[in-house]
This record gives sequence, structure tokens and C-alpha cells, in this order.
Amino acid sequence: MASASAEALELKAEGNSAIASKDWKTAVDFYTRAIELDPNQALFYSNRAQAHIRMEAYGAAIEDAAKAIEIDPASVKAYYRRAISNVALLKYKEALKDFKTVCKKAPNDKDARLRMNECEKLIRKIEFLKAIEQSDPPSAAEGLDLDSMVVEREYDGIRLEKEMTQEFIDDMIERFKNGKKIHRKYAYQIILKAKEIFYAEPTMPEVTVPNGNKMTICGDTHGQYFDLLEIFRRNGFPTETHAYLFNGDFVDRGSWSTEIAFLLFSYKWLFPNNFYINRGNHETDDMNRVYGFEGECKAKYNERTFKLFSETFSALPLATLVGSKYLVLHGGLFSNDKVNLDDIRKLNRHLKKQPGQEGLMMEMLWTDPQPDPGRRPSKRGVGQQFGPDVTKSFCERNGLDAIIRSHEVRMGGYEVEHDGRCITVFSAPNYVDTSGNKGAYINVGSDYELEHNIFDAVEHPPIKAMAYAQNSLMSM
Repeated sequence: MASASAEALELKAEGNSAIASKDWKTAVDFYTRAIELDPNQALFYSNRAQAHIRMEAYGAAIEDAAKAIEIDPASVKAYYRRAISNVALLKYKEALKDFKTVCKKAPNDKDARLRMNECEKLIRKIEFLKAIEQSDPPSAAEGLDLDSMVVEREYDGIRLEKEMTQEFIDDMIERFKNGKKIHRKYAYQIILKAKEIFYAEPTMPEVTVPNGNKMTICGDTHGQYFDLLEIFRRNGFPTETHAYLFNGDFVDRGSWSTEIAFLLFSYKWLFPNNFYINRGNHETDDMNRVYGFEGECKAKYNERTFKLFSETFSALPLATLVGSKYLVLHGGLFSNDKVNLDDIRKLNRHLKKQPGQEGLMMEMLWTDPQPDPGRRPSKRGVGQQFGPDVTKSFCERNGLDAIIRSHEVRMGGYEVEHDGRCITVFSAPNYVDTSGNKGAYINVGSDYELEHNIFDAVEHPPIKAMAYAQNSLMSM
């Protein structure tokens, strides 16, 4: 017994080293092995909870923290980590209980007290918004007269008239690189035109790659504007013959989310039939409230800008079918084996603006693959996980080669799983300036062969990730 306990402590130390190296998956493996040898050490569960948090596996983190508290009710770190995980899942009342416990047990912990106060403020704000919520509120565009808005003489950028131009986009790219904004009139113009185009598209656009053309599929970019420009620098900017498909989560966390959104929407306007954007789980109001996009819109533009973006996000398609071979969607597959492509085609996304906690839309934005067969509740705490048998069945029933999804950091930038039928692509290298991962994108030619490309993060101005979050809860 003594030797098993000693070995468990050695494994815990290895896990701590992996945490220090930001190798979260290896850390989880070491802590798991330590727990198998000595399952009665609260610290092992608490430390594994921290690794799960860094992997955004908040559901698993809550389970581990709860187990640590069961073993040792005095474990302040476990209460704290469970609170942080509940905040990430937008469960603020549950988080507040644990923050209060931390403050009671560690009254001099200023950080915990700050987060407790922020959590209380956020709960009050949400309750206030619910109290004044209208079932069918008027559009934020109501009363907006673009024709009467004047662009001042001193505005030093290219002018935008009735149609998008490459000249305007090129100038906008440089403005954003230099820390400048576009005029408020142009901001409204771009968002409203994008909304019009997206709204008219089907829930699942079906696209082909003609001979001599190519399509590039990108995963999460999460407000990392300078890394997005690196993709374009390496791989070519969008053109009439070079299509792009961005697979959701282009906002939040990174501090240049408005810049990315305006650039992607401008390209959609310029190339409406050759530039595609799927909705991700971060193109939603509740995530934007916590992870920075709402605060960034208000800081750089105004509240109306955020509301217009919100309306446009709910118009985004939920998936794209490429060459009848690849289903590209942000999260993954479904809890019901009877769901097929026709169900996606028939889904009226305009009836439900936010994905909620269940249903096809939520699953398309939130689910994740797992190595084991079958399904189980997601380690994230939202949605579920699906195994290789689920993917094989879905692909065979729908005549697909594979699904291409994003939604999760992959240290190598991408990962091919489920016997080649499930491909994850993630395009935000060194995610939130801490993860150390590669970024990736996929090129698809007219032969529909997939070419995976990886790249490293580039330098950006000294503005931290989450700089525009309205509270300090998630600035871990």
C-alpha cells in the first residue's frame, strides 16, 4: 500500500510538470493513473479538474472538483475550480455558491472575492434582462437611416458606397492592423448586408469546387485577427476562384473579434457565392456576454453594433455540404441515429435564434467526438460525445466520405479520427496566447482530396486575450 501511494505521488508530480508545460492531456493521464493507485486523495481530483478546465472540459472538471470536495470538504481549490467551471457553462448561481464558500474559507483571497462580486453582478444583470425581455423585439436596425449618416471629411479611409469593393477591403485590413476602426456607417452597412445574404441562404448550403478552383476550410479563429491574416498570407486571399469556408467561432476570447467579423462579412458581400460562414457555439448571445465579444463591440463601436451582429449571427447557416462528400459543421453529430441530411435541410433556423440546451441546432454547435463506440454526456457539460460507430453509420447512410468539424483545440492544428471519417480543424494557433498549439486549415481541390496545412501563431499588438470581457470571471 505504501509503495502504491508513493507511486501515486510520483505520478501526481509528473502531472504537475505536464501542467507547467501546458500539456493538459498528458496531465490528465498522469492524474488518472495516480487516482487509480490511490483514489482517496482530494488533491489528485482537484489537480485533474484544473487540467480539464484548461482543455475546456468543464463538465469533467465539475465532477472531479465535486469528488475532491467529497473527500476533503476543506479543499478550497476544489470549490474554486468548480465555480470557474460553472461560470464557463453559464451556471452563475451554482458558481456563486462555491465562490461564497471559498471566501468564507479563505477570507483574505482577494481574487475569489472579486469573482464572487462579479458573479453577483452578472446574475442581477441577467435577471434584469429577462424582466424586460420582449418575445419578439424590434430589430436593432429599426430607425436606422444609413442614407442620412455622414462620413466626416477627416475620415482617412477608403469610402464605401452601395457595393463592396476589393479596394475597401484592402484598406480595411490595413486599418485594423494599425489599430484603427471603420466608420460607424460602414460598420452598420456591412452587418446589415451580411444579414440579408445569410438570411436568404439555406440552413445547409450545398457547394462544389469547379475545375481549376479550390476551397479552404478554416476552423475556430476566435478573434485572433493577425493569425487570420497569416492564413491569407500563406494560402492566398479569397478570390472568385479561391473559396473559403469558416466553420464558426470567429469571435470571443481573442481581442480582435470585431475586426475578424467585419472582414469575413465584407468578403461574404464581395463574393456571396464563393465565401461561406457556418455558425459556431460562440456566435450566440450568452457566450458573447461572457467571453468578450459584446464588451468589444461596445468598447470599439456601440451597443447597437452588437445587437446587429447578434441578429446576423442567428441568420448564419448551421452547416455546409461540400461536393456531397463532406459535411462541415462546427460541433458534430446527433443523439438520434435517424437524423440525416434531409433533417438539416428542413431545419428552419430562423424560428429559434439561440440554440438552447437541446435539439438539432444545439447538437450541431456543441457535440464532440470520442474514441469509444456509442455516446455519452459531453465532458464539456453541454451536449454529448459520439463514437466512431456513430460517425460511420451517419456517413454511410448519407453517402459521405467524412464530417469536418472544429470546436476543439488540437495541439497539431488538426486531427483525423474515427477511421478517417471525422476530421477536426482548429485555426487559432497558441489559443488565447497560452495553449501552444498549432493552427490548421484544409484545402480542397476539384478532386475533393483534402490537403491539411499547419501554421504557427504570429506576433500581435500587446493586448491580452479576453481584454474586452465585461467581467473578470473568465480571465483565468
